[in-house]
Amino acid sequence: MRVFVTGASGFIGSAVVPELIRAGHQVLGLARSNASAEAIAAAGAEVHRGTLDDPDSLHAGASAADGVVHLAFIHDFSDFEGAVKSDLRAIEAMGAALDGTDRPLVVASGLLGVAPGRVATERDQLDPTASLREANARAALGLADRGVRSSIVRLAASVHDEGDHGFVPRLIDIAREKGVSGYVGDGSDRWPAVHRPDAARLFRLALEKAPAGSVLHGIDEEGVPLRTVAEAIGRHLDLPVVSVPAEEAGEHFGWLSRFLNVSARASNALTRELLDWHPTGPGLIDDLDQGHYFGARTA
Repeated sequence: MRVFVTGASGFIGSAVVPELIRAGHQVLGLARSNASAEAIAAAGAEVHRGTLDDPDSLHAGASAADGVVHLAFIHDFSDFEGAVKSDLRAIEAMGAALDGTDRPLVVASGLLGVAPGRVATERDQLDPTASLREANARAALGLADRGVRSSIVRLAASVHDEGDHGFVPRLIDIAREKGVSGYVGDGSDRWPAVHRPDAARLFRLALEKAPAGSVLHGIDEEGVPLRTVAEAIGRHLDLPVVSVPAEEAGEHFGWLSRFLNVSARASNALTRELLDWHPTGPGLIDDLDQGHYFGARTA
């Protein structure tokens, strides 16, 4: 299968591309810069120049492929609404290219806000008011009615591995800046987690065989308590571990505070059964204990 991958040079994409190639697929990777193009080519994929803000380039990439894996997202929390709008336009452009073909479109989404206070399952209905990205996920699944084999992968809050530049590295940076490793309140809120190679394999399986309209959960651990994460960080940095009152979380954690008082436990039972997917990588704390999160960071 010839597969168009957005975000091909990103943290998750750089694992998805070799996963697809090892399985015998050809990859056409979206590149917005020379550096991205070089990384995609070095991974053995063909380069397609364009950006998420260029619907024509996305339509052309999807038209030239037998399937699409959409991983790219503009992570600009200063204009999150704008980033979500760009993402929706991208989904619409690629979906239009696949109309009536029964070709697969696999879209990365998230779990935060799906089922607050309980364990989310793949059967939980998408509530477009829960988050702006949920509305985009609903739009992607709606393409199934137009002859697109669309599915979404709701990713864990922590997709962890060497090279991670997401929430956990930011917590580590904040701990270094503040001199303490903090958690909000009693630290009982939980994040689901998955090792990056396991997530990459799930995207491949979804591309190959997920039925139209499938909701999949890219998680291994149902929920890791954030206090446990803070304790692991404190242990490695030799810093005290402290509770930050909820009313002070914004000042202490900045933009990350909005994600630290949300419990997002989730099950992957239906995903495992549907696609015969079985995560084998280390858990989040075991990965932290390997030490690579605490070395020198590179851009």
